[in-house]
Amino acid sequence: MRTNKHMKQKGFTLIELMMVVAVIGVLAMVAIPQYQKYVAKAEVAAALSLMTGVKTNVEAYTAEYGAFPAASESSALGVPSVIPQGTIAFEPDASSASGSIRFTFATDSSPKLVGNDFALIRNINGGWTCTASGADSAVESALLPKTCKS
Repeated sequence: MRTNKHMKQKGFTLIELMMVVAVIGVLAMVAIPQYQKYVAKAEVAAALSLMTGVKTNVEAYTAEYGAFPAASESSALGVPSVIPQGTIAFEPDASSASGSIRFTFATDSSPKLVGNDFALIRNINGGWTCTASGADSAVESALLPKTCKS
């Protein structure tokens, strides 16, 4: 009879498996928040892109009528009737060619954005600025494009 005094180890020990689980847990703690931030930044960029398209139509309206469009003009100016991430609203200043296009994020958005908003604001001279609105209801400045300020 032949006996093998040196058995080769097959498989992993419990300590090795626990170490792998711990490393995966640490990586997940770092990766998940970064992924959520990335998704939120992408949603803000998509909303800004949509608003920029509407901005061209607002400029044409303002040039033709001499005033910023009212909220009721949104569908005539190319605002889609259904926007999955939120809503777009026009907020004209009293009897002038200035106002803002405000985007408010809906519940389908990233948790970092739900209920928050930001705006493209047109001044009386036709210049546009992108700003986060309000201190308690504003998109985090880290999520806004570099051209926007909070």
